[in-house]
Amino acid sequence: MQHQEKYLPLVLRNFSVPFASIGSNLSWIIFIIGFLFYSQALIQLGILLFSFAVLFTLITLPVEFNASARAIKTLPLMGMPTSEVVHVKKVLGAAAMTYVASAAMAILQLLRMIMIAGMFGDRD
Repeated sequence: MQHQEKYLPLVLRNFSVPFASIGSNLSWIIFIIGFLFYSQALIQLGILLFSFAVLFTLITLPVEFNASARAIKTLPLMGMPTSEVVHVKKVLGAAAMTYVASAAMAILQLLRMIMIAGMFGDRD
């Protein structure tokens, strides 16, 4: 349904996949190399790249919540008994919270990188 109607958060999420992938895979490597070679530029590049991964987790939240809400509305129309929809709603709610936890962890990790970089910058 989201694909069919070109749901904007999904379009943004799909567009951001390559950036998030690069950010997720290379950010820590570049960040650590920055420390090894005392390069503030590489440290900042690592932080910037990881920011793409954080942004991706934030963009994913409305996509997942919307998909769950649509499923909960659609299932009764497809014949699922209300008693079962209640349980599906609980499961989808729990699944959505995993995305919230992932976003929170990514934000905290980004803050950690920024704080570490700040301490490194004060060593001069």
